[in-house]
Amino acid sequence: MPERVKVQQIPLKVYKSLDRLTIAAPMSGMEPQDILVEITADGRLFMDGEVRGALKDVKELLVDEWSVGAYYRDYILPHPVDGSQATATYGNGVLVVTFPISAHIVPARLTLTATGFAHGVSANVVMR
Repeated sequence: MPERVKVQQIPLKVYKSLDRLTIAAPMSGMEPQDILVEITADGRLFMDGEVRGALKDVKELLVDEWSVGAYYRDYILPHPVDGSQATATYGNGVLVVTFPISAHIVPARLTLTATGFAHGVSANVVMR
């Protein structure tokens, strides 16, 4: 039986310091280019991880107790943030996004790209 792709809601840890909001989300098995983070003008955070490598029909799935992606989360941010100044890292299966707290929301779309063989990533911010 081929593996089914299940969309999983991403659990979050949200931290606030004096001037920053940090969100950590486990998204195991993703490649950086498969992750999208978007901050909307109405204060929502969308996180999406698209699965690419599901098992092909060649293998018979015997036990299916956990999944690698697909991931999705829609979260209302507790404070306005400046998405244009966001930083994002992805390592050991955990996405961490940090935003400066702002007087008003600055929407943005972040896509991640691999930085090399060391499994590091960086975020590219696109203003919305």
